[in-house]
Amino acid sequence: MTIIDTTLDVEERSIFTVSDAQVAHSASAMARDNGVSAETLATLRQDVLTHIEALHLPSKESIDNTGYVSKDTIRASHSFQRIDNLRREQRTLGHKWERLLHHFANGPDVQPDAIDPELVIVESDRETGDLFRLATLLWSVPVSRGFGRRIRYLVRDKSNGKLIGIFALGDPVFNLRARDEWIGWTVDDRRSRLVNIMDAYVVGAVPPYAQLLGGKLVASLIGSAEVGETFAARYGASTGIISGQQKQARLALVTVTSALGRSSLYNRLKLDATTRDAPHPSALVDVKHIGTTQGYGHFQLSDALFERLRALLIQENHAYGNGHQFGQGPNWRLRVARVALKRLDLHEDLLRHGIAREVYAMSLASNLHDFLRGRAATPLIDRPAARDIAAAALQRWVLPRAQRCPSYLSVRREQMLDPVRALQLPLPLAATDEDAIDVRGVHGVDTDG
Repeated sequence: MTIIDTTLDVEERSIFTVSDAQVAHSASAMARDNGVSAETLATLRQDVLTHIEALHLPSKESIDNTGYVSKDTIRASHSFQRIDNLRREQRTLGHKWERLLHHFANGPDVQPDAIDPELVIVESDRETGDLFRLATLLWSVPVSRGFGRRIRYLVRDKSNGKLIGIFALGDPVFNLRARDEWIGWTVDDRRSRLVNIMDAYVVGAVPPYAQLLGGKLVASLIGSAEVGETFAARYGASTGIISGQQKQARLALVTVTSALGRSSLYNRLKLDATTRDAPHPSALVDVKHIGTTQGYGHFQLSDALFERLRALLIQENHAYGNGHQFGQGPNWRLRVARVALKRLDLHEDLLRHGIAREVYAMSLASNLHDFLRGRAATPLIDRPAARDIAAAALQRWVLPRAQRCPSYLSVRREQMLDPVRALQLPLPLAATDEDAIDVRGVHGVDTDG
């Protein structure tokens, strides 16, 4: 069996070509070392290889004329994972879907010149939490549940009470080369100041606002004063779980990574504002492209497979087996996968999925680089209100699109879940465990190891 990874040359690919005899020999050797039965190890090893092969991860032929893996290929690579996520959500949320649909607009419900966005904080045990979860099921790539610190928002249209979109901020991964090189960080800088950064792990609009470039409106609102104030109230004064040190965190930077390779949502996401006191345009929001990821993550390991890999480490009394608390490190799931694959005599390049994602940065402090490099003790943050950002975004994107493309009027909320309902398909081997535990999130985090 050969698992193809386009980041490897021909000789390196041979590490994934294994015979039944080789599997049995490797499993026997590992069993002698750790006491786990050779049959268990051989079965788990083969299941990992079979599952990853079934995903049909990108090859060179998947790259389009932009130099990126095609969006259809990325969707296909995530399809089994999306089904797994859907089935889990259907068991716990499915009975509420029809009732929650009234929060979504029909096309005629939207009057573009009357749209009045407001930010609503999501509470997990309230209807806002259910609505947030339902909205994420509309994404073609499964959505993470976030890491560590977490702030989630609904963006609602006050003119009709309907949902425009959602966004969520969570703790960033520790290693992200594009971010760290753009900031100019040393290892010590990153360790002491990463607390001032959050990652936008969910961003987008739902129909019919999505047809009106509502995603750009939603993304822009991340830069509002209200979001910074919520962050300060929740996390401004806290003790670092890893370091044990007192942290005076300020939200100075938000990063975001594209889900489908090249991003039309974040590309050229900039809003200028002119005031009477400042006749020259000043940026309300400015999102900059700062690089791409290297296509390394763990989404290709289903939740059920991951739990089996984790169980292997628990049985061996490895520290990572039960080390999923944030104090054990921000890349715990990736570390578990790497160590467990090594235990199975599998190369860690199986964690290279080959999907390069664009990385963007939204600076919220005028002295961002000086602050994050330690040359300034305090970030200079003076963010506009959500209403000002919304007004500019409506004029810049939403109203012109409504005039050019009235197709939003044909949206019917009753049809919104049709693609979700249609995803009741068989899962690949080892991905159907009804008791699989989602420990850190639904999709694999892209990182640089």
